[in-house]
This record gives sequence, structure tokens and C-alpha cells, in this order.
Amino acid sequence: MQKNSWMRGLLDSADLLEEALPRQPLVELLGDKRVLIENHCGVTEYGTERICVRMRFGYVSISGCGLHLGQMSRQRLVIMGSIHAIEVQRGVVK
Repeated sequence: MQKNSWMRGLLDSADLLEEALPRQPLVELLGDKRVLIENHCGVTEYGTERICVRMRFGYVSISGCGLHLGQMSRQRLVIMGSIHAIEVQRGVVK
């Protein structure tokens, strides 16, 4: 049994949140003006209307107006602006 599947089973049986898994990506929308992304793998597309962020499982695309990076580190990314949509795509890395 793989380590992640064992941990997932433990979390499911304990009814805990998946964010307790190490390196698990976290995307959090704060109102309609800010998106927090943790455990990302880098920005693959950057513009004022669309920002794409690579994740271990694929990518997350944020679209809107006046988008910009408010903060960026190796593990944490904050996108600010007027957020219109967030799309999660598994298995496809841009």
C-alpha cells in the first residue's frame, strides 16, 4: 500500500481534512478579490486576465480583471484582483 493511500485512509476514517496531508495543494478563495494557493509548483501563465498555476496533479487557472501576484514564495502564492472564475484541471500541465 502506498504511503499517501494509507494516510488518506487514516484521514477518512478519522474524518479529518485532507489538508493535513503533507504537500497537499490548497486553493482558498477569499471573497472575490483574493486567491491563496499553497504547495504550488510555479506559475505557467501570467496576465492581467488569466493566471495559471501548476500543481502536482495538473493546474489551476484563475481568470478575472486586474489580476496580479500579491505575494509569492516557493510554497505560497496570493493572486489579487477581481476574480471571475477558478478552474481546476487534473492531469494536464500547461
